[in-house]
Amino acid sequence: TCSLLRSPKGFPKLKNDTFLRAARGEETEHTPVWCMRQAGRYLPEFRETRAAQDFFATCRSPKLCCELTLQPLRRFPLDAAIIFSDILVVPQALGMEVVMVPGKGPTFTEPLKEVEDLLKLRQKVDVTAELGYVFQAITLTRHSLEGRVPLIGFSGAPWTLMSYMIEGGGSSTMAKAKSWLYRHPEASHRLLRLLTDVITDYLVGQVAAGAQALQLFESHAGHLGPELFQDFALPYIRDIAQAVKSKLKEEALPLVPMIIFAKDAHYALHDLAQAGYEVVGLDWTIRPQEARAQIGKNITLQGNLDPCALYAPKEKIGELVKKMLEDFGTQRYIANLGHGLYPDMSPEHVGAFVEAVHAHSRHINKH
Repeated sequence: TCSLLRSPKGFPKLKNDTFLRAARGEETEHTPVWCMRQAGRYLPEFRETRAAQDFFATCRSPKLCCELTLQPLRRFPLDAAIIFSDILVVPQALGMEVVMVPGKGPTFTEPLKEVEDLLKLRQKVDVTAELGYVFQAITLTRHSLEGRVPLIGFSGAPWTLMSYMIEGGGSSTMAKAKSWLYRHPEASHRLLRLLTDVITDYLVGQVAAGAQALQLFESHAGHLGPELFQDFALPYIRDIAQAVKSKLKEEALPLVPMIIFAKDAHYALHDLAQAGYEVVGLDWTIRPQEARAQIGKNITLQGNLDPCALYAPKEKIGELVKKMLEDFGTQRYIANLGHGLYPDMSPEHVGAFVEAVHAHSRHINKH
């Protein structure tokens, strides 16, 4: 249960560190597995807990975030928990208003239209004041997990957040945001730098609060080509890894493994492998052997089953998992989907996925 709030220190001893060992490249008896969006609408208990609540009000309630984070772990033997939150809490911390519109998704009431609009953003963000509710949720959840599995913290990456802030919501082309990159490169860099600084403090704060690993989501990488990615995404992804690590050292905090997940960024895998992250997450549109060849042996890979594979019969899910493990290898590897779980997926099939990873990886390791 998630009762507020015990001392942030004195966390329970970790009982299952398979995920952290795989992230650091140490040997594991089985391949660890977790799912992006594992706390989500595919679980009836999630829908029940969330029913009466506004989405962002839920994000601001440490007790509810803790409960939602723990729900999938009560059902499945997952090897990691990821804190329930949203990437758009960062633009909120910068002073932008975001509301969740039913049937439409997150919507900014006043997106950035002109370069002058950047002046409306907070130029200095006190992350504890603005995002302390996430830190409280992490501390509470870390205690409530009782050491069962590690807790992952996360943030959106600068380009992905910038694209939301300009588009005002989802978009199939990101044309408004990309037009900034072409028309206003200097202002774009100013915004990306501001986001980078806030994200860095935010991630360090998550570790101080108890996060044992961090994932950076560059969910909109696929809208950029190699050149734009090289100019407007990669430098900030690199800076975040470097700045977070140096601040963790300065503040004598644990150096936790960091994961970069840049969706549809095949063209950048080689660069991402050298960006300072222990783990590179992959979507489902790349062959495991190709990814391994580009990324090399010294980085852990995470992914990449097509989420829609979970619509298949359970036996078929088992076959697909077995092939995925054979293609990636069971070591220096964290099993996951190539994107988040969808709301209409069957919990039983999610369970079949998790069990198959454990069973097949143990079998392969033995033989």
